[in-house]
Amino acid sequence: MKEILRFTPVALFVLATATGAQQRPPIRQLGAVVATSGETFTNVAGIRALSNGSVLVNDVFGRRVLLFDPRLSRFTVVADSTSATANAYGGRVGSLVAFRGDSSIFIDPSSVSMLIIDPSGKIARVMAIPRAEDAAGLGSGLGSTSFDAAGRLVYRAGGGLRLGGAAGLRRVEGAAGAGGFQLPDIPDSALIVRVDLASRKVDTVGSIKTPKVKLESKQDDRGNISIQSLVNPLPVVDDWAVLPDGSIAFVRGRDYHVDWVNPNGTKTSSPKVPFDWQRLTDEDKIAFIDSVKAARERLGANAPVPVGTGTPGGALGGGGGGPQVQIFMGPGGPGGGPGGGPGGAPGTVRAGGNLGGQVNFVPPTELPDYKPPFLANSTRADTEGNLWIRTIPTSAIAGGPVYDVINRKGELVERVQIPVGRTILGFGPAGAVYLLHREGTTATLERASIR
Repeated sequence: MKEILRFTPVALFVLATATGAQQRPPIRQLGAVVATSGETFTNVAGIRALSNGSVLVNDVFGRRVLLFDPRLSRFTVVADSTSATANAYGGRVGSLVAFRGDSSIFIDPSSVSMLIIDPSGKIARVMAIPRAEDAAGLGSGLGSTSFDAAGRLVYRAGGGLRLGGAAGLRRVEGAAGAGGFQLPDIPDSALIVRVDLASRKVDTVGSIKTPKVKLESKQDDRGNISIQSLVNPLPVVDDWAVLPDGSIAFVRGRDYHVDWVNPNGTKTSSPKVPFDWQRLTDEDKIAFIDSVKAARERLGANAPVPVGTGTPGGALGGGGGGPQVQIFMGPGGPGGGPGGGPGGAPGTVRAGGNLGGQVNFVPPTELPDYKPPFLANSTRADTEGNLWIRTIPTSAIAGGPVYDVINRKGELVERVQIPVGRTILGFGPAGAVYLLHREGTTATLERASIR
């Protein structure tokens, strides 16, 4: 009599991935760094490499757009927040996108406009953002905003945390929560849309899983209510990118494969990417949360804030966990004002930023059972049509971060390690790759070769 073997879903998952994990390519080192900027930054949200080797840099904390020469030794100011140029950066973070040829677009959510930058760094003209409601998302650089081969703008719709309206914070008679307020249900997915700038026609090309934002409410003895988000430093998310041929890649974090929207509109899926899946026990989850807290304490005021739109793969949860939010309501309290919150306004809302350096984490039990392959905003497309995905290490690997390189067929063709303290910002002609090198609170721009 034959014995019938039965496997749990977890066991089947492990069996299906164990063989693939042994077939991963060996890790190679990125090519040498050939240029370093003399100018320093606090953070750079993105770059735009031009065909002559020059590169535009979006200095988000300095609120500047700079055009560097090929050696990164000199730069001109394209836009900033002072009177030094005729072009204002705006009061909010903007994003930089490659446009036709060597022209670029700077998206300014403050003015709900898009500035067309010519190859010399001059503002050629200004266009309106296709949909005003997407201004915040476009300006924040959520994901890999790009133009496809047909000249349509592809981006992640929405992006702002909305607490008003039907889905917002509401007072409900007898409701559970803080003082009868019903906490909003924040979605854990987002739409990727495509818009024709001439016709303004918008269509949805797919969706991605985003970090789930969990809210926690507390009420003190004076009746003040505070609502804070809890950060998950290890969320299971999806990522996406637009390739040079106009294909849109959706990288799925749950089982690590790529879904494709092809230039002709057809959709295909690639097999699972080999990955060394690491199971997290209850003890592992507790240790992980404790290690993140300890690392933040060591860094003190320099600790990065874990936000879902942070630097790709940033340390201590940057790139995962969702936006950090604080809400204060009540008759009065430690804020000093009549509303009880900082600044005194009733119902004060603060989202993003350092929020005083305080970060609260979800309970360890809410971490996934398997360490995910990547965090949000970890994917970049190179000029050859390959996806570079910064992976989360599942074992001790000496040196810097390791990127999985996946070709247009969805095959893992290389694993590339970059130097310590670096993050890939983007790619340029002739095999150039641009890195952000962090040291303490400052950073420099570097150009290296892919090989």
